[in-house]
Amino acid sequence: MVDNPAGKFSAMRGKSPEEAKFFWNDGPVALDERTWFASLLSGVTAFETDEGLVLVDSGTVAFSPQLAQEIRSETSSPVHTAIFTHGHVDHAFGLSAFLLPDQPAPRVIGHRAMLERFDRYQRTASANQILNARQFGGSAHKPATGVVWDAPTIGPDTLYDDTLEITVGGIEFQLFHARGETDDHTWVYCPERGVLCPGDLIIWGVPNAGNPQKVQRYPWDWANALRDMAAKKPKTLAPGHGGPIVDDPKLVARVLIETADFLEAIVERTIKVMEDGSPPHVDIVHSVELPVSDSPWLQPIYDEAEFIVRNVVRYFGGWFSGRPSELKPAARDQVAQAIASLAGGATGLVVEAQRFVALGDLVMASHFADYALEAAPSDPAVGQAVAEIYDARAAKETSLMAINLFRSAAAYAREGRPFV
Repeated sequence: MVDNPAGKFSAMRGKSPEEAKFFWNDGPVALDERTWFASLLSGVTAFETDEGLVLVDSGTVAFSPQLAQEIRSETSSPVHTAIFTHGHVDHAFGLSAFLLPDQPAPRVIGHRAMLERFDRYQRTASANQILNARQFGGSAHKPATGVVWDAPTIGPDTLYDDTLEITVGGIEFQLFHARGETDDHTWVYCPERGVLCPGDLIIWGVPNAGNPQKVQRYPWDWANALRDMAAKKPKTLAPGHGGPIVDDPKLVARVLIETADFLEAIVERTIKVMEDGSPPHVDIVHSVELPVSDSPWLQPIYDEAEFIVRNVVRYFGGWFSGRPSELKPAARDQVAQAIASLAGGATGLVVEAQRFVALGDLVMASHFADYALEAAPSDPAVGQAVAEIYDARAAKETSLMAINLFRSAAAYAREGRPFV
């Protein structure tokens, strides 16, 4: 059974950004005069000014105390302003750990759409726990304890729409809204120090623009934002995930432009296929030539290009898969039982799935495995056979999302649950 890729966060501590990629965690790293970066799961940047700290992001509730300790090893200034690049729990939920005892409440800035995100979290708290148990745990169960999908205890009190410029202690900070991984995303540039904080628009991996279980992403706007960042000519980049690039403007520009090119290639190639008769979604996925890069910041270790194609299709083409039977489908178990009867029962489907495994075709094997489990979820032998197939699929994947979704499929199968 393949290990959970999330375990790499601890294994990669102290490694270079190029080696650790998305999983880099370390700090504090000096970015410029009175400016530091630390990351544990996600990154935090602290700009010290004569009026106090400007903090970009704050980590998770669980990891923010360690991040704060790392930042506080360099500065004892109170937090004057916090900027949340977006409302994800690993960026906007840890602010309280950075505040000094009895300091005045800081100003907290976020994009206006962030409040709608927190409302959605509250309405779908249980669903988010389940989805993230699959994505990050490869599990069939939501955790008994852990992240609470709600609003942060200290949320934004200053909202903006398109752009915002602030000055703290004589230092200017430029904020720009850009739909990308989220619809509430902000990127931040500090001209005096040449430091760019792109949030999750740069994560040292294929951009999280596909994510199979999450809401819509916007790779076309994302690419535009990356080009706008490059036009600022920053010398230092402090990413949402992964390690910083310090005082290397050529490398910063390369990362930004290559990532924009990568996203634009997927968008344009996907739309071109859609324009040729609007075929079923699976046909589009198999028809798009996916871009491939040797650059360490564009490796499929968290998200992957195929999933981004799906997000482009969803935005421009809706939810209907294009298979007529799936417009108003029968229940999964009814379809599976009917197909199983043609194969002599669920066991016959398992045999066929295992034949494809022997041929090295785990993709085809998975289709037969799904039908077998849906037809006979209470058969332990079927569940075990299906679990072994999905364990094998997980072992062949590179992205955390694919690995853990297949690991969770195996976990569900062992419990006789066809992903329910």
